[in-house]
Amino acid sequence: MAKRYWLMKSEPEVFSIQHLAKAKNQTAFWDGVRNYQARNLLRDQIQVGDGVLFYHSSADPPGVAGTATVVKAASPDPTQFDPKNDHHDPDSPTEAPRWFGVDVKLEKIFKRLIPLDELKGVAALKNMVLLQRSRLSVQPVTPEEWRAIVDLDRK
Repeated sequence: MAKRYWLMKSEPEVFSIQHLAKAKNQTAFWDGVRNYQARNLLRDQIQVGDGVLFYHSSADPPGVAGTATVVKAASPDPTQFDPKNDHHDPDSPTEAPRWFGVDVKLEKIFKRLIPLDELKGVAALKNMVLLQRSRLSVQPVTPEEWRAIVDLDRK
């Protein structure tokens, strides 16, 4: 199967690209997704080797902070079973988990955050899911969109 690309949003106060850089082996489990459409992407479509644009959301400004690679396919998100965790879901049965995540490994921290306002001005990104006011925390990215954003970091 061909490599695919994704954008994953995280609030930098909760988990930033710098947190990923400090994680063991610069790898972490992408947990806490509680939207069924995003969950379906994580569970059913995202595969080992896929590229990830690491997006800082709820930031001033929001933007793409770098890239990562999926290193482990979907598995149940353990936070759904932990009553002490903010992402606890008491209705999710352990025998049929409702929520999933993937492991991602840091690939590159961009030289600068590429802000959302700048992305909006790039013609190659005009149809990007992110720019269609999508609130999804996990969303597909085309290879052309991936290249356009990575090229912005190179400039």
